[in-house]
Amino acid sequence: MSSSAGARFAPRPHAPGPGDPAAARLLADWYATGRAATLTDHLRRYGPLPFTSATGGPAPLPLVEAVAAAGLTGRGGAGFPTARKLGAVAARRGRGVVVVNAMESEPASRKDRFLIAVAPHLVLDGAVLAALAVGADTVHVCLSRDRAAQYRQLSAAVEERRRARPDPVRLLVHGLPHSYVSSESTSLVRWLDGGPAQPRGDRPRTHERGVGRRPTLVHNAETLAHLALIARHGPAWFRQVGTQDEPGTLLVTVSGAVRTPAVLEVALGTPLATVLDQADGATQPLRAVLLGGFAGAWLAAEHLHTPLTRHDLAPLGAAPGAGVLVALPEASCGLAETARVLAYLAAHSARQCGPCRLGLPAVAEDFTALATGRADAVLLSRLRHRVGLLPDRGACRHPDGAARLAASALHAFADDVDHHLAHGSCPAADQPPRIPVPPATAPGTWR
Repeated sequence: MSSSAGARFAPRPHAPGPGDPAAARLLADWYATGRAATLTDHLRRYGPLPFTSATGGPAPLPLVEAVAAAGLTGRGGAGFPTARKLGAVAARRGRGVVVVNAMESEPASRKDRFLIAVAPHLVLDGAVLAALAVGADTVHVCLSRDRAAQYRQLSAAVEERRRARPDPVRLLVHGLPHSYVSSESTSLVRWLDGGPAQPRGDRPRTHERGVGRRPTLVHNAETLAHLALIARHGPAWFRQVGTQDEPGTLLVTVSGAVRTPAVLEVALGTPLATVLDQADGATQPLRAVLLGGFAGAWLAAEHLHTPLTRHDLAPLGAAPGAGVLVALPEASCGLAETARVLAYLAAHSARQCGPCRLGLPAVAEDFTALATGRADAVLLSRLRHRVGLLPDRGACRHPDGAARLAASALHAFADDVDHHLAHGSCPAADQPPRIPVPPATAPGTWR
């Protein structure tokens, strides 16, 4: 596996889910050949872009309708209906712009990097089709600039397409500064317009005024790859796996206390325990799993029977998020793991508003004091109060994700909270971390 996809992770050749006889979809070529697909490989398997109009582009309405009928939702974390985004940009006046969000700033995720490494042309096909559907003439592909190998791979794929037959829209690859919030959609737009890769707030929305003040569609790389397959095979095919309300497959990065950390393609609705089994199972009894990534939630091991859908996870305060599943063994301290993540999130805020500039550091400091056994008499009540102040008050959703993680940890590890308050830090807090948390240092540049 290439370094750009993460040296310790590998996809596994499993079907997308229990009871599903079909082969994998996004990773089908990889499962069949074990190597990255060239443009020749891609065309041999899928054929050319499914253009349907005499002018060389697809008729906009059928593609948007097909995506709506398929029920595709965004795979970047928010799970917003893809067709609604397409329709919003298509309805605006003037030439649109498409932005491929391949930043993958979530430290526990490798899925987009792996998808681009092994099937770049599926992602690019989806981007071109989306551009034609919304009347855009330019596609900006945004990657983290600290992943040089990935940048070279995708640039080579774009050049491969240009030599074979130029796409009907312009494809541009960009390397952006890496930070947790630089993958937020308005951060991408702001950087492409010459500013810092920091969120700009909710207004105006990108579909109204984005790159160059033009209506802009921002989609995750995996989402666009699914769109490319729906354009070829139709919504009924897409709905053959998954659940009725949440169809299709999802790329999931599984790590932690599993025998084979892996990027997996699974059907939505697959029980969490089955997803872990596809990574050859846990190496030891589990205490909990982190679902969704650093902005996700902790779930106690008793919930591993829960299907991987937004509907089934919502009552537990969780969601599939960025397709991350980290297994935490009983011998680890969930409070210590969470404290490290919160410190990282505080360091990687844009510090443009009160919740990020003041709230996140305060919550991270309190959580670290709790995890290390340095809690004072009012720490827990103060921490709960501060966590409750974070959501729905920031310029972006970064504080909301941190609050969700912190609140879920206090719930999932309630016994540990009581022990740490009464007796100080537990021996498990000194165990090696299970979550890959980068150093909690602020980004060197936003530009």
